[in-house]
Order: sequence, then C-alpha cells, then structure tokens
Amino acid sequence: MRRSVLFAWLLLFTTVARAQETFPVNGVADPRSGLYAFTNATIVKDAATTISNATLVIKDGRIVSVGTNVSVPADAVVIDCKGKYIYPSFIDAYADYGMPTPQRTQGGFNFNAPAQITSNQKGAYGWNQAIRTDVQGVRIFTGDNVKGKALRDNGFGSVLAHQRDGIARGTGVFVSLADAKDNKAILKEKASAHYSFSKGTSTQSYPASIMGSISLLRQTYLDAQWYKNNPLAEGVNLSLRFWNEHQNLPQIFEANDKWAVVRADKIGDEFGVQYIIKAGGNEYQRINEMAGTKATFILPLNYPTAMDIEDPHDARFVSLSDMKHWEMAPANAAMFEKAGINFCLTTSDLRDARQFLTNLRKAMEYGLSEAKALEALTKIPANILGVYDMVGSIDAGKVANFLITSGPIFSEKTVIYQNWVQGEKYAVKEEMWNEIKGIYNLTVNTPGGAKNYTLDVKNSSTATVIGKDTLTGRFTFDGKQVKLNFPEAKGSRNNIRLSGIANDNLWSGVGDDANGNRFTWTAAYSKETVTKADTTRPKMAPKLGAVPYPFNGYGFTEMPKQETILIKNATVWTNEKEGVLQNADVLIKGGKITAVGKNLSDAGAKVIDGTGKHVTAGIIDEHSHIAAASINEGGQSVTSEVRITDNLNPEDINIYRQLSGGVTSSHILHGSANTIGGQTQLIKLRWGANDEGLKFQNWPGFIKFALGENVKRSGSQQNNRFPDSRMGVSQVLIDAFTRAKDYEAGWKKYDEEKKKNAKAVAPRRDLELDALVEIMNKKRFITCHSYVQSEITDMIRVADRFGFTLNTFTHILEGFKVADKMKEHGAAASTFSDWWNYKMEVLDAIPQNATIMQKVGVNVAINSDDAEMARHLNHEAAKSVKYGGMSEEDALKMVTLNPAKMLHVDDKVGSIKVGKDADVVVWSDHPLSIYAKAEKTIVDGIVYYDREKDKQLRLDIAKERARLMAKMIGEKRMGGPTVPFSPSMEIMHTCTDHYHNHGLLVIDADDVDQNSNQ
Repeated sequence: MRRSVLFAWLLLFTTVARAQETFPVNGVADPRSGLYAFTNATIVKDAATTISNATLVIKDGRIVSVGTNVSVPADAVVIDCKGKYIYPSFIDAYADYGMPTPQRTQGGFNFNAPAQITSNQKGAYGWNQAIRTDVQGVRIFTGDNVKGKALRDNGFGSVLAHQRDGIARGTGVFVSLADAKDNKAILKEKASAHYSFSKGTSTQSYPASIMGSISLLRQTYLDAQWYKNNPLAEGVNLSLRFWNEHQNLPQIFEANDKWAVVRADKIGDEFGVQYIIKAGGNEYQRINEMAGTKATFILPLNYPTAMDIEDPHDARFVSLSDMKHWEMAPANAAMFEKAGINFCLTTSDLRDARQFLTNLRKAMEYGLSEAKALEALTKIPANILGVYDMVGSIDAGKVANFLITSGPIFSEKTVIYQNWVQGEKYAVKEEMWNEIKGIYNLTVNTPGGAKNYTLDVKNSSTATVIGKDTLTGRFTFDGKQVKLNFPEAKGSRNNIRLSGIANDNLWSGVGDDANGNRFTWTAAYSKETVTKADTTRPKMAPKLGAVPYPFNGYGFTEMPKQETILIKNATVWTNEKEGVLQNADVLIKGGKITAVGKNLSDAGAKVIDGTGKHVTAGIIDEHSHIAAASINEGGQSVTSEVRITDNLNPEDINIYRQLSGGVTSSHILHGSANTIGGQTQLIKLRWGANDEGLKFQNWPGFIKFALGENVKRSGSQQNNRFPDSRMGVSQVLIDAFTRAKDYEAGWKKYDEEKKKNAKAVAPRRDLELDALVEIMNKKRFITCHSYVQSEITDMIRVADRFGFTLNTFTHILEGFKVADKMKEHGAAASTFSDWWNYKMEVLDAIPQNATIMQKVGVNVAINSDDAEMARHLNHEAAKSVKYGGMSEEDALKMVTLNPAKMLHVDDKVGSIKVGKDADVVVWSDHPLSIYAKAEKTIVDGIVYYDREKDKQLRLDIAKERARLMAKMIGEKRMGGPTVPFSPSMEIMHTCTDHYHNHGLLVIDADDVDQNSNQ
C-alpha cells in the first residue's frame, strides 16, 4: 500500500532550549526542546556504514542515538522516514560565508605612480600589511541567510569561513549554516590559519611578484621564530605574535594552480609545516607532483565552460591546452582518488553554489566514486579541521546536522527534502516528501459525460494516461499543484488540460478541452506501480587522452629516455684545441660525451648519420627571462632575498621553441627594476620536466644587479622610491654591503659567544643580507645590467671596496669604452650583437662592441634577453664575424663555451669534450649560417627536440584540435552552456617588464601558430 504522512508536525518551529541563554526575552518565551525521532530510514552514518530501517533521535541540536534498536522517547515528535535516506550534512572547508568582502583598491608596484613603501596599518604590527595575522574570522563573522540557504539547499550544514585577503590571512572560524544568532552558529572559534601568494588589498609596493610573496613568507617564518625570544630591538610585534599563536592550527594554503601547489609545499617543507592545500582545478596535469606533497587537498568543482568557436577565425586563437583542459577538468577529483591523494571538496570558485551538485555528478561521470565523494564532503574535512567529534558523521553526541533525501544522495533523480542544521529543520524540496508514484483512477467530467482513465505516475514530472490507447502527456507536480495535459485520442491535436490540488490520496481540480468547455476532474490513488528493473546503462566515463608533459600539443605522454647515441661522419665544432673536425664521430653514453674521433662504434648505439651536417655544443643563453612566473620584484631598491628558482614555470612554450633553435641551457635572470635584484637560476631545457628537473645541478648561484635608467626610473614623474639618480644607485650599493658586513660580523660574534654560552641569543636571520654576505665570500656571483661607462666604472669601484668581483656585466653596450678596466677587474661581458638606439643610455652602442671587448681579453658572450631572439643566437653570434671580423670559431664560442665559463659550468658544458654533459646539437648546415636548422637538440643524452618528430606533432596537433573544436561546437549545438570566444594568452617576460608589471601579453601560440619553430 502507498505510504502517506499528514504533516501536522510541519507547523512546529524547532528551537534549541533557551534555559542557558544570556539573551533577554522580549515577549513570550518558547522553552520547547527540539526532540525528534526519525524512524524507518536508511541511515548512512558515514561513507562506510549504512543502516537499513533505522531510527535517529535528536534533542537540543544534538544526536542522542542512532541505530536499529533505538528507543523512541515518549515525548518525541516522530517522523516516519520509510523509503527515505538520512545522510550527514556536507562540510565546506573553504568558504567565505559570513565574511565581509575585502575592499580592493588599486595599488602595488607601478612604474608611473608613487610607491607605498611602508605599511599604512596603524598599531603595533609588522612592517608589511599583506601579513594580516591579526584578522580573526570569529570577530568579523556575520551569518548570511541568503548565502546560507544556497549552501543548505546543496546539502551543506557547516563551513570553514575566513576572509580571503592577504598573504597571511589570519584565522578561520568553523560555523554551522543555521539561521540562528551568530554566537550559536559558531562551532569552533579558531579553526585554521590561512595563507596565499596574493597580497590582496594591500597597497604596499612590496611584494610585487610571486617571488616576493614567497620571500615574504620565508622571512616571516624566520622572524616569528626569532621573535619567540622577544628581542628588545623589536618591541611588541602583534603580527609575529599572532603568527606564532596560529602555528598549532590547521595550516591552509590557497594555491589555485598546480605549480603554485609545488611552490607552497616547498615553503612548508622548509619550515616543517604540512599545508592543507586549496587547489585550482588543473592539478591532474601534474598528479605525481601533487602526490609528492603528502598534502590533503581542497578541490573546487569549477570547470571551464565551452567557448563559442564556430567562427574558424576565432578558433585559431584558442590553444590546444585550453581546449584539453575544458575536456579533462571534470576528471580532476577522480585522478586524485586514483592516485590515493587525500582530498575534500568545496563550493569555492563557483559563481553559484547551486552548480555544486551538478558539477559533482559530472565529476562522478568522469570516475569519482560515490563513497569517496561522500567522504570528501564529510569525514575528511571534519578530520583535517579537528571537528570530527562534532560533525562529519551521524553518531551519538554530534551536532544534529543531517539531510533527508528521497534516495542515494548523489543520484541524479534524488531530491533533498530537508537539511537539518543544529537540530533545526530547513526545507529544501519538502513539498515533494509525499510519494506520488503509483496508479490513479482518473475521472474527467466532460460535458458529454464522465470519462475514465488510468493514470500511471512515474515521478513528479512523468506520467502516462491510459484509456483506449496509451496517451503521452505533460505532467508536473510541485508538491501542491498538479498539472496534466494530454490528447483526447491517439494522434489527436485536441488536448485536455487539467489543473488541481493534491490532497493526499485524492487529487481534484478543473480543466478544459480544445473547445473551451470547462469541467471538473478527480484522480484517486489505486495501487503502487510495479517497479521494473532499471535496464538503462550507466553513463560511461568519457574517453580522455593521456596527460602530456607539459600540458600542450608538444608535450610528451611518456618522457623521453636517455640513449646511447653515435653521430657519424659530421663536421664537429669542438670548441677545444682540436678545433673543427671534419668527418668525425661523437659517441654519447650515460648522458655524457664518451668519445670524439673517427671510425667510432658501439653495438648498442642509436646511429645518426651526420654526413653533411654539423655538430656543436648546445647553445647557452646567459641572459634570459623565459620559464618563470614572475621576473621583477620592484617593490624595493634591494631585493636580494627573492629567487627566480621559487617561481620557475616548466610549461613555458619558449623552452620548446628555444630547443628548436639549439639552446640547451638558459640563465634565468631577475629583471632590472631595482639596484640589487633577485637571485637567478641556471636551467637546462629539459622539456617536460618539473621545476626541480629544470635546474642545472651543482651550480654556484648568481644574483642580478642593475644600473642606470631602469633602476632610477627615468621617465617617471612620480617616483618616490630611492634612488632617483646614478649617484643614488651607487649609494644604495654601498649602504647594502655596509649593512651586510655588519650583519656578518654579528653572526661571527654570536658563533664565538655560543662556544662560551649555550644560551647565547642568535641575531635575526635576514634573507636579504644572507645573499650579500654570500657575494662577499665568493659563494654567489653577480651579473649586472649596465650601459654607461661611468656607472660601470663606479660599480667596479664599489666591488673593489667590498672585496668582491663583478662576474658579468650584461648588456654592457659601452663596454668597448671600458674593456681594459673590465679585464683588469676580472669581469666578463654578456652583450647584444647589434641592438642600439632604443633608449638614451644606448645611443653610443656600436656593433663592433663584442669584438673589441674580446680583443682586449674580456670573456664575451652574446645573449638574448628576449624569448624570440634566443631561438637564433647562433645568427646573433655570426654578426660579429660580419661587423668585427671575428673568427667563426670564436663567434660560436660566444654562445657556447664563453657563457659556460661565465656561469662557472665550463667543466660540464660548452664544448664537445669527453666527460662533459651530452648537451649537443645536430645542425643541418654551418651553425653560423642563416640556413642552419637544429635537427636534433640533445640534453644529457636525451633527444628533447627532433625536427622530424616535430613535423608529426604538428599533424597530431591539427587532428586533436579538430576533434576538440568539434566537441566544443557540439556542446553549444546541444544546448550546453557556452561563453564568448576568448583568445589564449601567455606572458612573455623581458628584463624591463616592470614598466607594466606583467611582461608582454601575447597570443599563446603553444600549439596555435603552426610556424612557431625555427
């Protein structure tokens, strides 16, 4: 028989007992306690435990008991839940519910505007206003029933809320979504500490880059450790005090990107902190790196929307990587599950919380299991926040946060009837509580007499009318009103339209026919529908391609392997005393050059016919700005603490493009925004490797200095950052190294005192000064942006004064004027071949510059400082043959052996010599010829670029683009959501990208421009 419930109890308002409240009563008190018993339910206690025909008893907002042998209190309101399911309400571990919106104003580093150097926060706080450890979520929380309802309607009962503003964001508060007084909604006052790489609303100039954010975090960790001794010099620093107080809380880091995850994890590892990481949605593209963090992740379910690319012109400018991400993003959670990485789910990043369940079901179509989804919304977030004793499952003693549903919670047809939060009922689709499925006797009282039908109701939107024929109509039921529209007879265009009210087993109302005749009708429940076995096939997970490394058309689905390679019968430019060898062989084994000569053999080698071809050492670019997420930290005059290595971008398409031009190593420099910039990073162009895999191992380390117009901000009328002149630049250098000498002396004094007194207090460690001390101790080397002879001379004098050597002057377009002084000092030169007249300080540049410096005896290299120029540095070197009459061998050395010497790695790379790394290029022609093409570029004995394979990749890219474009266009034509076309973009960094703080924004042609390689 059909079960029905009369909801007289729905008129009751559930309240928590007020006996212990401090709030006065203005009116009549309501002392009733919320005592309820939910019987005959299928109760899913947690992802692993389901109890059939069970009872749940709650009182005063807490679970009293749950199980199959539970006594129902005599005074409880009994709610029959036969045929229904009860689940623990969901938990969102990353919300801003109840938090005030940060007021964002324009600020930060801007070349053409005054800089805000110091913090404008009033009080005894730290020096940088992006460190907002004083913010406490519990103090600024205010419940929001509008947002709360949207979350409750999607199954959530509690959230961790914090204000998303700053690099250190203070503490989060764990609250329920009850529409109650704020003090009652708060379940845990200080539940978490929060961090990010975004400085948020801070208008302070520093940090102005990801590097700066990372350095600020590292320095703050060090300062907070030092502050524990409460040094008199610091006095009271509330920012550091709060920071220390928060370290025992769950530490949550908003990364929002796969590489940001890696960067955050490294900070945590350095300081012994295991972050909980809020992801961005593209982490599946580097799942091994994600697993390596050992972190629990908070995964959003915000997927990219298909773009309208029916116009083929528009489609040209959407990269393959963007289209692949659109297709694969819903698989992110499933890939985390498959990899065994712990995670929970969040509504964060969704424009509308109502998208959550839809997107979650899509994640399940892509492979996420129901059990893991439920665990990720209940037990896991509760555990990581330390609140599993309160929420996360249906157990006695916990807060009464639970859902009542029509079936398994993640089924597409399941309805959430109610969401109980802290023992209070919140209706979601409560009107559908009564089960309407069944057979009804339908009587239509037409003017011509009563007509009887059988009405077979499947659900609230599907019903069939059976008379002489089976008639398909349109049926809706919203819990109160019934609407039915069906043809008078099979094939007839004349419809009968009915509308009425459902009153338990009897429905009644009025209707009309095609002639406008009005009449009454009734439908009486007869019997249950015989449920047929579900024969529909489950949705198959979409077929997705392998994830390439990097995530674009030129990536590898399997990383290339080191090989034994024998290059036969080539012209070999050794860069050694042997000079250029004709008809010679080169044997590569174990990533090293193992033999150079004639008639070499190796039975296991892959043979490359070098007849008519030329072999050189790989090109080394001494001055590059590729493969980094940010280049300039211009917020201060001295930023020696920032490090390019902290923000490498292994997926920069320029790595592949430059491999196509024979480049095997690049020196990634900080920009020229300030006098003492950041620490640099030498990389090998190991396409497909992660950030650690790019790094040139056992390299001493360099740092970028800068002189001239960029540093003093020539052209800016509102510059208030010292220096403002070349004299000021000199003084910044003197001041910085004077401080560094005092700093070093302080540490030496401490080391001596520690030998006598174990309790000696260590000085504050300063990352900025650490790098300068390394310079003075010849453990770190300078590459200095320079143009004008006077400033070059002055820089040498400063170096002499403090006992260090300028390793390299870069740009150095007036080097021909001071080459003798550079040689005497011991400085090398890394210059352009023929750039001049692009700003005032280069008006005296000449194309013979490199040759003149070389003849004086200076070690000279030709660099790029430009992602495009780096693809033909061999041609740039050849210009000195034309302009200055330099020998061909010496010209080639300017992009191979000479930069290797500058970078102190000539024992490993730069020439074809037995024992050196197998960084080798096979050219189609004379390497200085404009007709020469790099046919194979080999790094460590691995072929990372092969021109023939590149041709096949282009065909594969075209085919894959066509498939994805058809799929995206099909999404639109099937009525799926789309957004207007938007071209894919990438940032091309340059030395002077501080002019607009972003670099050059260009179309991302990683796999769009089919002529992108040399």
